Amino acid sequence: MKKVAIIDYGVGNMYSLHKALKKFSNAFITEEPEEMLTVDGIVLPGDGAFHAGMEGLRVRNLLDPLLARISEGIPILGICLGAQILLSKGFEFGESQGLDVIPGTVVKFPETANAKIPHINWSPIVAPSGVSWENTILEGIPLGAQVYFVHSFIIKPKNPVHLLATTTYGGTTFCSVVRKGSVYGCQFHPEKSGEVGLKIIENFLRV
Repeated sequence: MKKVAIIDYGVGNMYSLHKALKKFSNAFITEEPEEMLTVDGIVLPGDGAFHAGMEGLRVRNLLDPLLARISEGIPILGICLGAQILLSKGFEFGESQGLDVIPGTVVKFPETANAKIPHINWSPIVAPSGVSWENTILEGIPLGAQVYFVHSFIIKPKNPVHLLATTTYGGTTFCSVVRKGSVYGCQFHPEKSGEVGLKIIENFLRV
């Protein structure tokens, strides 16, 4: 079984994620930089603010080993905040620099009259026009499958080629899965998305 590190950088609840990953891998939770150097995959979980997430990585000396493993091409999965910090900048409580693995920004979800923000709901994911989910973490997932979201900010990749899935809520269509090579980010929580989410996690471990 693949050895997968779930990075504890001081934000979010990782235990439901750990339970889900343990079904398919030798997953463990760590905040030790050296433990990232020998794994087959890395998961960045997330609840919390963009700046706090980046600061959590920084103070634990996790930035350099994380970026080194990304440059080596090992599979990376960011979830919610973990997906957001993969981008270049975030604008929660001011401007903060992200990992800049995927060019783009993280901005506040637009306020609308017919939708409550934060977006806390089951919502469908669909493929943008011309995008195939074959050989990705979404392979075998039906178009329109419902997944569970909890967020007030959305990811906006600069290059549309990095859009793997979108979701529409309250009249706003946003990126719900972003991808660059073997780096993936899900704005939703696969570990809370039932059988669909478990299939996504299983697919990630086969990337």
